[in-house]
Amino acid sequence: MKNCSPRARTGIKCLLLAVVLAACGPVATDVFRDESMDFAAIRTVAVMPLSNQTRETLATERVRDVFATTLLSTGAVYVIPPGEVNRGISRAAIAEAAFPAPEDIVKFGSIVKVDAVIIGVIREYGEVRSGNSTSQVISLSMKMIETQTGRVVWSASSTQGGISFKDRLLGGGGLPMNQITEKAVNDIIDKMFR
Repeated sequence: MKNCSPRARTGIKCLLLAVVLAACGPVATDVFRDESMDFAAIRTVAVMPLSNQTRETLATERVRDVFATTLLSTGAVYVIPPGEVNRGISRAAIAEAAFPAPEDIVKFGSIVKVDAVIIGVIREYGEVRSGNSTSQVISLSMKMIETQTGRVVWSASSTQGGISFKDRLLGGGGLPMNQITEKAVNDIIDKMFR
């Protein structure tokens, strides 16, 4: 490197830095926030039926209810009731409410008069086992979609519960499912207001 020009040395240093960063792996984040969006303009939201990738058939309704209630309790936005959401889905003729197309979101928003729609997916919900230990776990992702444009303006995910080292060492069942669900929902909502 002594015989290299200053420009070449800078290039080599940049290359080494890139190699080091690549070796460390990608920087993972579980929150997306559209910086061009004025979130203060969102006053009314609808929480759509959630997608369920678990065996627990009631998971979506339980999580949706806890999420809507917790979000409403923040006082930051008004969450329209589920019955109003269901009527809007019907009137907008949305075939798959858990995965609506952008044009469906725009149509739905004009019908029920909301600023944003929240959709989500539950990836895990319920008991997990490892050896003699059992515990409850929940893993979910939520997205906020602006109804004027149908674009995603916020997204976050959370996983709570599971089998800890202490559970494996001493045995035990961890927290009850309702507490795990509340922790995951609170984590998601905290990420919404960061």
